[in-house]
Order: sequence, then C-alpha cells, then structure tokens
Amino acid sequence: MIRIVKKSLRRLRRQEDGTATLEFAIMFPMFVFMLLSGVEIGMINFRHSLLERGLDMAVRDLRIGPTFAPSHGDLKESVCTYAGFIPDCMTNLKLEMLPVDMRNYSAMPGDTDCTDKAEEVSPVRNFRAGGANTTMVLRACVKFDPVFPLSGLGKDLATQDGGQAAMIATTAYVQEPR
Repeated sequence: MIRIVKKSLRRLRRQEDGTATLEFAIMFPMFVFMLLSGVEIGMINFRHSLLERGLDMAVRDLRIGPTFAPSHGDLKESVCTYAGFIPDCMTNLKLEMLPVDMRNYSAMPGDTDCTDKAEEVSPVRNFRAGGANTTMVLRACVKFDPVFPLSGLGKDLATQDGGQAAMIATTAYVQEPR
C-alpha cells in the first residue's frame, strides 16, 4: 500500500499540467489592477492638464485683453471653452479669485469647496477683481467622476459627496494698468 502511494505521489510530482493556469490565476488580477490604474491616472492627468491650460489661456486673455474687470460668468465660460474636455464644465467648475498683497503675503484658504452635480452652482465664494498693478490669485476646482470608481486607482481616490473626486488648478497674474 505504501509503495502504491509513493508511486502515485512520484508520478504527480513529475507532472507539469496546470502550471500555466496557476501563474495566470496569480498574475492576472495584478495586471488588471495595473491596467485600470494606468487608464485612470491617464484620464486624471489629461483632464488636469486641460484644466491648467484652460485656466492659463483665460488668464492670458485677462492680461492682454479687455480694460474692464471680468465677471465671474465670463471668466468661467472662458476657462471651460479653453479646457474643452472637462465633462459638464459650467456646472462642475468653481472659481475663486483674490487680490494678493505681495508685501504681506497670505495664502488662499486651504479648504476648497467644489460644486456638486446634484446642486445648483453655489454663489461666488470669493471673486474680487483688483485694480491696476494688483497681483491676483485665481483657483479653479472641478469635480469629476472616476473612470473606474470600483477598481484600481479610482477606488483609492479621495472622493467627496456623491463619489466625485476634486481637481484643483491655481494660477496668478498681475493686472496691468490701462
């Protein structure tokens, strides 16, 4: 009896059937996680670079453009037009603009309140257009839905109400005298 058990165990040890299946079962979830995370971070970088570009182009228009102080709606529309690929930009974009005293600098408040899709756009938080030779800081915040919210990097994003993540871009400019 012992000889039969030893013989069958020796035969089982020599067989290599199923080794590829075992490697696949171990490695496949890691590859899927990496693939989904790569797509998610790619979309986040793409949207963030478009938000940065939209904000920079809108500020460029402010610096070389009109002689009047911009309204919140006009600036928001300009950022959304230049950004292009931000879903539902006019609803999800929050702008905050403050004049900055360069001799007594104080940073913008750290808490950024983005809009929520379920709510109407909240009133302007701080949007004060400055006078000539005033340094202005402009912060834009957009909420977005992760591409894969239940797996990969999308699951680990810091989300706010409604499962949306926030993306923030900040820029500064000087209003030239006219």
